Amino acid sequence: MKLSENFALRQVAGTWVVMPLGDATLDFNGMMTLNDTGAFLWKALEQGSDKEALVAALTAEYAVDAERAATDVAEFITMLANAGCLVE
Repeated sequence: MKLSENFALRQVAGTWVVMPLGDATLDFNGMMTLNDTGAFLWKALEQGSDKEALVAALTAEYAVDAERAATDVAEFITMLANAGCLVE
């Protein structure tokens, strides 16, 4: 699992947004906003993190237990997959 090269994370006026690039603009209308935790996870994915590494990163960075972190990571990955931001 890795991020598609057709999407980029940018900070615009203090808000994290995921924007389509190139041909992805034809299929993806608009942009996706992320909170700071979502941006943190996106950046970890850019570095090649897998699900387990994302959970570990969340528990190390934020005051969250592993069970909650695993649930949040699964939801985040599902959201990215549904938006077409992930490739296998």
